[in-house]
Amino acid sequence: MKIVLAPDKYKGSLTGLEFCNIVAPILKQTVNAEVINVPLADGGDGTIEVVNYYLNGYTIQVEVNNPLFNKIKATYLYAEESKTAFIEMAEASGLKLLKQEEQNCMNTTTFGTGQLILDAINKGAKHIILGIGGSATNDCGIGMATALGYRFLDETNNQVKPIGSELINIKSIDDTIVDSQLKSVSIQIACDVTNPLFGTNGAAHVYAKQKGASKSEIEYLDQGLQSFSKVLDAHFNTNVQGIEGAGAAGGMGAGCVTFLNGTLSPGIELVKQIADFDNKIKNADWIITGEGKLDSQTLSGKAIDGILKSAKPKGVKVATFCGSVDLSQEALQNIGIQYSASIMDKAKNFEDALINTEDYLKKITQQFVVEING
Repeated sequence: MKIVLAPDKYKGSLTGLEFCNIVAPILKQTVNAEVINVPLADGGDGTIEVVNYYLNGYTIQVEVNNPLFNKIKATYLYAEESKTAFIEMAEASGLKLLKQEEQNCMNTTTFGTGQLILDAINKGAKHIILGIGGSATNDCGIGMATALGYRFLDETNNQVKPIGSELINIKSIDDTIVDSQLKSVSIQIACDVTNPLFGTNGAAHVYAKQKGASKSEIEYLDQGLQSFSKVLDAHFNTNVQGIEGAGAAGGMGAGCVTFLNGTLSPGIELVKQIADFDNKIKNADWIITGEGKLDSQTLSGKAIDGILKSAKPKGVKVATFCGSVDLSQEALQNIGIQYSASIMDKAKNFEDALINTEDYLKKITQQFVVEING
């Protein structure tokens, strides 16, 4: 028998690797099986630790500009052997870096993210994976692009400040001094949303409020994105509004595709690729996965969704050991989960579940063993 352990984290109580370290020894002792640990993440919190499990890289710290152009130290992951960098834009351009009263995406920039990308390229990176969650920005990536040598000009050919409120003033793009190394780097963007660049479902209308913009500013930013999209379309001979996910991270999705020639993919798909997941599950009898909560959101780009997409074509059975399960047995069967157990079914209450996660996970594993041993 072959069993693949492919958990995501239980937010606040257990990492994917800790899950593997609890479950794997029990399976090895009680089932005549080959057990393979393949922890996963969906591009959100904790992804960098999971990615490093496979890349075996090290952290690089760089002085960059935060979303308000103040100097800060930001880090990214670099793996020398594979020449791969994993960068999270939230480290340089994230909402978490600003006090509440400082948050307003009219005035914020992705410049610091561009500085991280440039540093990775200068270190020799040939492959960059960029996570674009948690941004404080709505600048369509012009800050990032400015750090890489792009210039954004107004009608009098003066360079504009690379912030959200200036998008509406951009009339042309000068790329004559863009760093030439950019062309030889493959860039993938972890993006889990499908919003277009502008309009009622676009970057400004959906996300700018939580980044500090008022109602009138949201309208202004949306107009800026719409106006700038025409400049992008003309310069790059594209249709940015037609790019699924263009509106992610305040238009960073569109900016990454155009300025970096990057490709947008769900975070779980990129992590699966790094983990060589599809090869590792070949000829497996079971994949055991888990996350904090299994509910109707699970099929919206979460780790379990990515696992099911890989498991179904190969006929591999999937078991979920989760913190809690909010789906009926029938619903679980319909989405392709053959076995499911939850810690909340064993715990007295939520606090008990958090404190004794390890003990309950061991019990769930032992019950699963009884089931499969018949």
